[in-house]
Amino acid sequence: MTDAKPRMGIIGIDHRHIYTMAGHMIDAGAELAGWWTDGMPRTLDGFLKRFPDAPRVSDAETLLDDATIDLILIASIPSDRAELAVHAMERGKDVMSDKPGCLTLHELDALKTTVATTGRIWTVDFSERFEVPAVTRASDLVADGAIGQVIQTLGIGPHRLNAPTRPDWFFDRSRNGGILTDIGSHQIDQFLHFTGAADAEITLASAQCSVTEGFQDFGQIALKSGQAQGYVRVDWFTPDALPAWGDGRLFLLGTAGTIELRKYVDVAGHPGTDHLFLTTGDRCERIDASGAGLPYFPRLINDIRDRTETAVSQAHTFKVMELAIRAQALAEADQC
Repeated sequence: MTDAKPRMGIIGIDHRHIYTMAGHMIDAGAELAGWWTDGMPRTLDGFLKRFPDAPRVSDAETLLDDATIDLILIASIPSDRAELAVHAMERGKDVMSDKPGCLTLHELDALKTTVATTGRIWTVDFSERFEVPAVTRASDLVADGAIGQVIQTLGIGPHRLNAPTRPDWFFDRSRNGGILTDIGSHQIDQFLHFTGAADAEITLASAQCSVTEGFQDFGQIALKSGQAQGYVRVDWFTPDALPAWGDGRLFLLGTAGTIELRKYVDVAGHPGTDHLFLTTGDRCERIDASGAGLPYFPRLINDIRDRTETAVSQAHTFKVMELAIRAQALAEADQC
């Protein structure tokens, strides 16, 4: 890749996250060269509305054979993502995967080996951090020492189920990876990021099938790293009246202050998104963080060009997925 506009291809549009993955990369300066997906997923109409000019190719190999394509985005069925990523990297492409980027430790090992042997980038778009301006603002405040050392994170990730709109694979544990590997990975990413931890111990993990047999709709994780601890709660119980897909919140406890993020909605409060509440020794205020930007995407473009790790380190991405998979396994040792 030179200083010219980077080109990307898409393999798999089975999850709607592909809309924002591709959209943010285009906003950051990338060009969508083409896309392929298997069959006619429910996301197809929405994808075509957003990217009407992008050509659909007959097979994934067409994109992988194109020497002008630098990056492959993958939002296929989760159980297919790791194999597709390995294949793309072996063909000389960097890869951005939707989360979860892999479902098993065996898949993770294959990804690590491929990254080591090819020198390619494998990154996972943890959208609850990378696509939320309020998290960008909180990251800046923490880096500046506004609340001291972060010693605890509380991440709440409720989601609306919308069961009638979901494909069959969404309810199949072998294909979706389970609630902790899937949406729990967002919260693990934020714990490691805000505490500065390179690793963590999972002290609690559970998941349950409250309504539908075999489908995990509630999960929790407790994490510890040095003096820092974290608690995660994820679920599929967002009520229909909420004007957002979930009331995602993040609480940061520091040695000199606190931050609360109300990412997508401030229930019965201020309109809009990206509400940040900061309390320190001399400040107690609400900050509108909606303009803080999304640096992950332009930084990734720079990393592809410069072979750097400014968007997110490779070790961090590997560790998030490892901990999510281990938490899922621990939960399922005594689960529905």
